[in-house]
Amino acid sequence: MTNIEMMDDRMVVNAILLRNQKVTQQYLYIKCFPLFKAIYDNYYTDCQSCIEFINEIYILLMAPNAETGLCKLQTFQFSSTLTTWLKTVAIYYCYGRYRKKGKITFVEEKTISNTGNGDRFNQIAASLYVEEQAMSLEDLEVILRLMPNKRYSSIIRMRYLEGMTNEETASALQMSMDNFYNKHLRAKRQFNEIIRKEGRYGKLL
Repeated sequence: MTNIEMMDDRMVVNAILLRNQKVTQQYLYIKCFPLFKAIYDNYYTDCQSCIEFINEIYILLMAPNAETGLCKLQTFQFSSTLTTWLKTVAIYYCYGRYRKKGKITFVEEKTISNTGNGDRFNQIAASLYVEEQAMSLEDLEVILRLMPNKRYSSIIRMRYLEGMTNEETASALQMSMDNFYNKHLRAKRQFNEIIRKEGRYGKLL
């Protein structure tokens, strides 16, 4: 029987892409079940069970894009852990489902723990105020590309898209914590300035 604990992220991704049923089941439905269950319990999905929710995420990961022919899992760049990326994909999938339900407001930061490997997952939405409609990953990528300071956009990407903690982001960018907090504040201001110029969303960060 395949031992998931002995496989790194690249091996897991390759196995899932090759439709390896054992790896897919062990990784998505067993190892990552606590992560998906936490999202299922806290976000709108319209699914009848967590297993149904995971099934939908699997389809989302494996369905080929009409333009590129690549499925979403093939676009994973390994710039974060696979579980962190899956959390991002799953939460924004929920956002998309919730768009027609009205306004979403998150006022406190929560932590999702994956008991399978002990990693901590800071919810992307913890510091986001999403008004009228949720922002898709594609929208966020556009805004990040429009930010003139690429170091600031890196902070936003790592902190909110990749789900890294403040400490992890500061370490990755080789910043002291004092410098990080200063740059983080400026990065959020610049991000919101781009949002306002685009005129499509309210304050997000």
